[in-house]
Amino acid sequence: MGRELVDLFGRVHKDFRISVTDRCNFRCQYCMPEEGLDWLKREELLTFEEITRITKILVKNYGINSVLSDLISMLSELPIEIALTTNGINLNKNAQIFRDAGLNRVNISIDSLKAERFKEITLRDEMEKVITGIEASIEAGLSPVKINVVVMRGINDDEIIDFAKFGRELGVIVRFIEFMPLDADEKWSTLSVVSLKEIFSKINAVYPLEPVERSNAPASRFRYLDGRGEIGIVASVTEKFCDTCDRIRITADGQFRNCLFSNEEFDLKEVLRSVSTDKEICELLERAVRAKREGHGIGNVDFI
Repeated sequence: MGRELVDLFGRVHKDFRISVTDRCNFRCQYCMPEEGLDWLKREELLTFEEITRITKILVKNYGINSVLSDLISMLSELPIEIALTTNGINLNKNAQIFRDAGLNRVNISIDSLKAERFKEITLRDEMEKVITGIEASIEAGLSPVKINVVVMRGINDDEIIDFAKFGRELGVIVRFIEFMPLDADEKWSTLSVVSLKEIFSKINAVYPLEPVERSNAPASRFRYLDGRGEIGIVASVTEKFCDTCDRIRITADGQFRNCLFSNEEFDLKEVLRSVSTDKEICELLERAVRAKREGHGIGNVDFI
């Protein structure tokens, strides 16, 4: 390893998030319009070879040690932990294949355990497939299996205890995520946010919890006093963790982002498809990370 990817606020970046496609078979109301989007043409997306090259550069030069991606077999030779974030709909047939290819862990998104509500949120009647995918991931030996739940007031906040019970029974980690302004439907407001304190209070009243020491991970962790596992709460809005953020991202079409909510992107695809050397790519990466803001700015008057 050479140098570190450090920004002007002293944050060292070790976690690389990769989007491999812009397509999704769900239409979660807060994430994507009901009619979908104009999908990118295949040639506009990064190839697996291009993603592998940029990942190798990050691992070799900057000590990146955690990657979220489904380029599993091509990346498994690198000294990194490989994780996949997915809606889980195809995991029933793929979980063991991914595990055999080198996948370490999986994060599965599901915002309701009620079939009709799940259909209302995603506009797809596929909840049972997601549940089956969770079970297949456990059976395949992926560990940990984490369940991501975006908690929305008046939508699914009455299921917080149900999800806690679900995680305890299956032995998976449920991560409750404060509702963030992705705003595909332009309905987000702070009134829709169920805070970390409220989520913790509801669960703790039924299943007593104690805090686990915080790391650079986005979730505040709490374990059950009876030893039946743990939960995480991602308080991106009410108790932002920007000061310890170590994550960087690349979009499916090769745009480097130093923050999920950044309005500025750096074109990695252009340099990857030119005659640029690894050194020139490193210079772009370092410039992009130095441009990272102190925080995401949710709640600020100038937030877009």
